[in-house]
Amino acid sequence: MSDSTAASSTPLERDARLVNAREHHVSPGEIAIGVIVGRTSEFFDFFVYAIASVLVFPSLVFPYVDALTGTLYSFAVFPVAFIARPFGSLIFMAIDQKHGRGVKLTIALFLLGGSTMALAFLPGHDQIGAASVVLLALFRIGQGVALGGVWDGLPSLLSLNAPPEKRGWYAMIPQLGAPLGLLVAAGLFAFFLVTLSDEDFVDWGWRYPFFVAFAINAVALFARLRLVATPEFTRLYESRDLQPEPVGETLRHEGRTVVLGAFAPLVSFAMFHVVTVFPLSWAVLFNHEEPQHFLLIEMLGAAVGVVAVALSGPIANRIGRRTLLGSSAVLIGVFAALAPRLLGQGQHGEIIYMTVGFLLLGLAFGQSSGAINSSFSAKRRYTGAAITSDLAWLIGAAFAPLAALLLSSNFGLLAVGLYLLSGAVCTLVALGLNREWASKTN
Repeated sequence: MSDSTAASSTPLERDARLVNAREHHVSPGEIAIGVIVGRTSEFFDFFVYAIASVLVFPSLVFPYVDALTGTLYSFAVFPVAFIARPFGSLIFMAIDQKHGRGVKLTIALFLLGGSTMALAFLPGHDQIGAASVVLLALFRIGQGVALGGVWDGLPSLLSLNAPPEKRGWYAMIPQLGAPLGLLVAAGLFAFFLVTLSDEDFVDWGWRYPFFVAFAINAVALFARLRLVATPEFTRLYESRDLQPEPVGETLRHEGRTVVLGAFAPLVSFAMFHVVTVFPLSWAVLFNHEEPQHFLLIEMLGAAVGVVAVALSGPIANRIGRRTLLGSSAVLIGVFAALAPRLLGQGQHGEIIYMTVGFLLLGLAFGQSSGAINSSFSAKRRYTGAAITSDLAWLIGAAFAPLAALLLSSNFGLLAVGLYLLSGAVCTLVALGLNREWASKTN
């Protein structure tokens, strides 16, 4: 065993080997479950914060401005997690190399759960003044750094263990965490909004979903450590398939793939927030809708998203991943031109917007991770996929809620469609340029 691998073998990981199923063998199906649990926990933390950015933080942290401006300020803090995420990747890759992936995951998931739970204790502006904004930003940075650290290579392991004829199916498994995380987060907030008075919800009810995040992350930690400690993972680690490589070397050898890989799924990452975070803000601010009603619509959309992500697997197996990504980008472009104005057409318009939006999002987002992973050489897959994912989220998703609300509040909902359309164009251009990638993903 190499020195780097020996250093990566920790007591925590060795203990986790004792709970492996079937005499220490873990099947692709069991890996899939671990990946889904892990990704759902990440996205739950993400969506709890996102929902609170609309329903809580504007009045709690920015009570000195009107509701629209407060929400814009709240959305201005939103991207700091995505800005911090690449730094988290660098920090935790160093921890990975020195102390092992089990130690890295433990620290990262406790940081993620702890940063999210800390938001439950966030004092408002009326209590501590501008320091409330500082704390909000610091906790958000903690989430971002932790998200960089929870990258564990499990999607790569899942893809490498999948039967060749089912690569598209297994590639979509990690992406199920997004709609599932939204379902749980929206359901919790809707429950407290329905069962509590407005005063109780504003005072303490909104804080409970943030407490739940810590418990969910503890479960996710166990599920992921169990898989990281398997002989399959160890074998791939020793063969360097899942070892972190120096970032500079990765960018030098595969920088083109990183850049095009970040832009290729751009429309799905932009769409991600245009059908999740932004519509809730529009419904509350401009439609003056009870938030619990829209959260129920959002849960319906998330359920459609689960089905669409699952369907992306067999569709990608049949027509090719690149073809599916390109076709989805075209359909999202059509959606961008026609659908955003539905948000201003009452509840029926909202339902159509959310269900169709989540359907298209699921088809595109369902294969974005798999396409990124398969674009890299085995040696640099772990680091390259991590860097590309960080950049894709930063470029495509980080500023989407702020941009969509700012554009729509000044120029109307049509401007949101133009913003989304620009993402579709970027995706199609990136797919067209990267012919080498196309040959790998078809």
